[in-house]
Amino acid sequence: MVSLEATTPPLLNLELPDPDSDTISTMEFLARLEEAWAVCDRFDLQTEIWRGRILRAVRDREKRGGEGRGTGFLQWLREREISKTRAYTLIQLAESASSLVGGGLLEETSVNNFSKRAFLETAQADPEVQQLISEAANEGQQITRKQVRRLADEFTAATSPLLPEEIRQRTAENLLPPRAVAPLVRELAKLPEEQQQDLRRVLREEPELDRVRDVTHTARWLSRAAEAGLAVRAFQSDRLDFDKALQEAQRLDALGLLADAVAQAQALESAVLKLHTSWRRLGGLQERLWLESGSSTPHLRELLTALQSLSGSTLRVSLGELAGGKRV
Repeated sequence: MVSLEATTPPLLNLELPDPDSDTISTMEFLARLEEAWAVCDRFDLQTEIWRGRILRAVRDREKRGGEGRGTGFLQWLREREISKTRAYTLIQLAESASSLVGGGLLEETSVNNFSKRAFLETAQADPEVQQLISEAANEGQQITRKQVRRLADEFTAATSPLLPEEIRQRTAENLLPPRAVAPLVRELAKLPEEQQQDLRRVLREEPELDRVRDVTHTARWLSRAAEAGLAVRAFQSDRLDFDKALQEAQRLDALGLLADAVAQAQALESAVLKLHTSWRRLGGLQERLWLESGSSTPHLRELLTALQSLSGSTLRVSLGELAGGKRV
């Protein structure tokens, strides 16, 4: 049952600065607009949370079973022109509210102190970060996404077991910025233990900011190359030791080049697969049309004959003119 209060929408009345006024500086003008935007963001957050709760209720009702399970939820979305992605984003927002408010960390009224993105960031943060952010919001502080990320970075840089003690200590002493150390942790987490140990050894020997950034780039290239390498069929050979190839590229300081080459190889194989699929479909369609046509459709036959350069056993494609007027 909907309460009477819910049927009477609250009035949102904002006083915006006059864009034609010469009595207000550009800096003050933009600052006042930013404040108004933040109010809209917080107002929108409450609406989105309730939309998520409504959608969750519709979805959960469908989970009770029976024929056509789930169709009512999809019909609800279609009638309101809501995509499934959008719907589950709203449901996630509602579940975040249930976790933070229902778990006792955050007071219901304190939700208004968050921007929507800050609220989602908080829900995905470590419990210790959630505790600190919720305490600040309960005290009336306005919470932005930037604040949540900064605090999450500080916590990660100070506590992550993936980092050597030297890095954690220098971060705690404010000798290394958390915003530079946190990406390092995220990249290290993607690597196998052996590669993590090699990179930690480098950091122990030189726990400086430039080295942290270098190791972050190295870890990112290693993970990207390894991820793409698993998908490249040309590498699926018993004689190929991909890990040792990565080590040799790292020794040559050419990991970035290798990562790009592997990514291009993956893209090329994917393009060839799509080409083969299109070639087979075109051949089948061309054959069916040829059987349907005859002497009464000479122009159609001529078109199908032209398509044989693409549907035949040998593909011939004109790429146009290159420099110098040469055609390929």
